Amino acid sequence: MGSYRMCVCFTRKFRVTEAGPPGDVKEAFNKYAEGGTHMTAEQLRRFLLEVQGDDGGSISDAEKVVDQVLKTRHHLAKFTRHTLTLDDFHHYLFSSDLNPPINYDQVHQDMTAPLSHYFIYTGHNSYLTGNQLSSDCSDVPIIKALKRGVRVVELDIWPNSTKDDVHVLHGRTLTTPVELMKCLKSIKEHAFSASPYPVVITLEDHLTPHLQAKVAKMLAETFGDMLFVPQCECLQEFPSPEELKYKIIISTKPPKEYLKAESKDGTRSNSVKARDSDDDEWGKEPQNLTADQEDETKSDSDISDENEAYDNERPLEAADYKRLIAIHAGKPKGGLKDVLKVEPDKVRRLSLSEQTLEKAAESHGTDLVRFTQKNILRIYPKGTRFTSSNYKPLVGWMHGAQMVAFNMQGYGRAMWLMHGMFRSNGGCGYVKKPDLQMNVGPDGQVFNPKETLPVKKTLKVKVYMGDGWHLDFKQTHFDLYSPPDFYCKVGIAGVPADQIMKKTKPKEDNWTPVWEQEFTFPLTVPELALLRIEVHEYDMSEKDDFAGQTCLPVSELKPGIRAVPLSDRKGEMLNSVRLLMRFDFV
Repeated sequence: MGSYRMCVCFTRKFRVTEAGPPGDVKEAFNKYAEGGTHMTAEQLRRFLLEVQGDDGGSISDAEKVVDQVLKTRHHLAKFTRHTLTLDDFHHYLFSSDLNPPINYDQVHQDMTAPLSHYFIYTGHNSYLTGNQLSSDCSDVPIIKALKRGVRVVELDIWPNSTKDDVHVLHGRTLTTPVELMKCLKSIKEHAFSASPYPVVITLEDHLTPHLQAKVAKMLAETFGDMLFVPQCECLQEFPSPEELKYKIIISTKPPKEYLKAESKDGTRSNSVKARDSDDDEWGKEPQNLTADQEDETKSDSDISDENEAYDNERPLEAADYKRLIAIHAGKPKGGLKDVLKVEPDKVRRLSLSEQTLEKAAESHGTDLVRFTQKNILRIYPKGTRFTSSNYKPLVGWMHGAQMVAFNMQGYGRAMWLMHGMFRSNGGCGYVKKPDLQMNVGPDGQVFNPKETLPVKKTLKVKVYMGDGWHLDFKQTHFDLYSPPDFYCKVGIAGVPADQIMKKTKPKEDNWTPVWEQEFTFPLTVPELALLRIEVHEYDMSEKDDFAGQTCLPVSELKPGIRAVPLSDRKGEMLNSVRLLMRFDFV
């Protein structure tokens, strides 16, 4: 038998076919243009009122929209006509600038309640550029976080090698330090670039009294009148974000709550634990400890006793430092029940690890909710998240935790939820907790996160189509030989009863996929629900490719047909990629 060669040729298909307006868009245009080929500003105003729920819109607002669309699409037409064609109308609806799903820059919530009534955008180890063990410490990630709207910055402060200055670093790791003064100056410069509402600096303090006095001087000189200095040693109620506009707030443990920073021979005491002082576990029963908590040398209850022994040895140098602490942190002695007691004459901040929160939620859920009605609860990532990954933020929010602290240099689905929550309220970094978490019943009962409530509201989501990938990605990014096969995932993150994820069918070989699929989401606690949206490219032989995501607070969704811009894995908005969707509440 003779041999032969065979050649297989592939034809690459990359032509982008433009999808026309979906059926619902055509139907709306025909209805409001009253069967004509052009829609007037008055007809558009009626559409905005009746379909988009824009009850505050005037004829002049509609005229502005018409002018903007014509200016974008037909540079000369704006001088000759003042009406929209079907394609103009579709262009308007599919513009994320003109027709966004939420009001991204409008603060609309009451900002006059105490700080404890708000979820606050919070960073963890804000100075790290990468992983928790060996990355550089810098002011750059702090600046990035502040520009994104983060309102709580965490600094771990340690003596430098000569014990005469203060460095910021992740203690007992290979991270390279940055000077505290550099971080403070950057905070001052960028604190209010994204929001006028207060910035809280949480200090993880590992200093001698002498250096605490030096820090007090640095804070006072750097921030001056920007620094909020309480009139009394212990606040009975936190001030409001409105009262604290353009203010810097210091939160840490008062000096007497810390271990003596150095032993008598001038070296660090062996009793100082492997974890940061504000990140310690307190007196727990051994059977309740997790593996990474058991190897710690002593519990917080031991530390408290040792504190008392050193209390009288502390010089008065740290008095100025103590005076600047507006939000006192600390853990009382005892078990969870004691730790979560609400004191009538003072407020404080308590820090719990993500694991401790989950355990507390099992048996003390309503105690957590009651505690956070008046006090501030901060949750931080477990110590084994060396890669700066994050945890589920909803557990903290469901229990009223104001400061759910995240590694802002990390990314992934947990971070997407964090971004989604803080798109609320104009992205100002403060989101008012829902009334159901603040209400107290006649018999003292509070919101129970474990209780399944009746459906309060149903959200209907229709995914029409997507566009923009051919502008933001290379032609061969998703598939070497043909256009991508996109599908869209839509779901809810919220209380357990509301959580679900659904998806459309993949659309084969299309850069502008048209799905036209509708999904229904019954919600028991819509106030805490986040709408998750992801687009992936189906791959039969390998893992599906990521093609964009966003997360939106359900309580802020604008009804009607909306253009939803998508972001990359790190949460940075893509230039052109967007979805056309419809939201209705029934």
